Amino acid sequence: MKQRFVLGIDSSTQSTKVIVWDEWGQPVSEGRAPISMKMPHPGHVEQDPAEWWSSLKTSLRQALSKVNTKDIQGVAISNQRETVAFLDVKGSSLHDAMLWLDQRASQEVQELKEILGSETIHQITGKPVDTAPVLYRLRWLNKNKPQILAKTHRILDVQGYLVYRLTGTAKTSWTSGDPFGTFDIEQKRWSSTLLDQVGVSTNQFPEALCPGEKLGVISKEITAEFNLPEKLKIFGGGGDGQCAGLGVNAIAGGRAYLNLGTAIIAGASSKELHLSNFWRTLISPTGQGYFLEAVQRAGAFFVNWFLECLGSSERTPETFNRLEAQASNIDIGSEGVLVQTHLSGCMDPHWDPEASGAFLGLRTHHTQAHLYRASLEALTLESARAMQKMACEGVKLNKINVIGGGAQSPVWMKMIADSTQLPVQRSLSNEASALGAGISAAVGTGWFASFEEAAAAMTNEAELIEPDPKFAEKWQDLSMRQSQIYTMTKTF
Repeated sequence: MKQRFVLGIDSSTQSTKVIVWDEWGQPVSEGRAPISMKMPHPGHVEQDPAEWWSSLKTSLRQALSKVNTKDIQGVAISNQRETVAFLDVKGSSLHDAMLWLDQRASQEVQELKEILGSETIHQITGKPVDTAPVLYRLRWLNKNKPQILAKTHRILDVQGYLVYRLTGTAKTSWTSGDPFGTFDIEQKRWSSTLLDQVGVSTNQFPEALCPGEKLGVISKEITAEFNLPEKLKIFGGGGDGQCAGLGVNAIAGGRAYLNLGTAIIAGASSKELHLSNFWRTLISPTGQGYFLEAVQRAGAFFVNWFLECLGSSERTPETFNRLEAQASNIDIGSEGVLVQTHLSGCMDPHWDPEASGAFLGLRTHHTQAHLYRASLEALTLESARAMQKMACEGVKLNKINVIGGGAQSPVWMKMIADSTQLPVQRSLSNEASALGAGISAAVGTGWFASFEEAAAAMTNEAELIEPDPKFAEKWQDLSMRQSQIYTMTKTF
């Protein structure tokens, strides 16, 4: 039987990964290359879009060096979200891309709240008002560098930019346009209601299509350079968060997904549109229905920061193994230590960019292991409360699929199971976003009749961790106390 593969490209914040996937969701070959960041001013975080392209080409060349390139049948892209590039009519970059980490538009957030109203913005975009969506940075650019917007022919997400470089035409998917906060998630189109207030028009954005639809054909020049099949199609992928959910089959009924990465994302699939301050609502990676997604900006970064600033400055496997062993012998509640992890402000449920971190309840007998455990407890409970709120809204949750570096921590995995009282299962693939892109390509190229069929065939899971009912009450009590820290520290 002839081999057949798809390419899943994950263009993330710090690197590009290109993975060759087979029809069982097994990685056959991969390549990766870094992407650098610039911070020209406090709160400004930028990248040169040309580096997205050079990083893709480097990683693509690595991945294709180990396979017969003629066996590649489709391509799709997963991309860092809320990151925006500005191109002139010739396709040249007019301004470094602004990243999702960028905080320059805090004043513009307040202005648009007053002009449009928080409820209107939330209803159209599914996103509570926050600095992350591109909408507010567009207003900042219109106020501070209007000559850039005047010359801008295309305002592009990362997928749209890479599709333009690969095919010569800028197109993207609903799920890459959606996180911009300029997209109507019910009508599936760019919102003139919002864009009129930031000095840009809908025709400056790329055509947005359903995930899995054909975005274009790889150009003859790229086909020749990489010895790819002629007329190789690229299909709609999406934002890396949605693709990661697809890569752990969170589209199957009753599953939540939890990405324990630098930022922590807890999400679930919903057929109906649900709006809440406990999550942001996104278009599903299938294009049908929605993903409800709670985000902790600091996430696992908080643990690394804690070790760097308050620990031994070492983040070796031995350090984590020692802390894991010690923390496992400390009871739920970390003997009175409570933590607030909002080093980078708070998204859900408070949407407060000025929120800060805190350690409370410290006594002389507390050790580094107590602080480590309390940090994991706080991160766990932030996500647990969001998922409990989703369940109260009628979203069915029977299991949590966990990905990211934190999934390697047995202590953390057990915390998640016991605090939510849901079984927890780790994905066998640590590259869920790239796999989600691969699944999108597999659907587009016709390997499977639906996203549901493709995800069931191409995702694989490890051991299942069952919750212990006898710990449920302790976790509920801890969650109630830990959730009060925000109000207490807000007055400082």
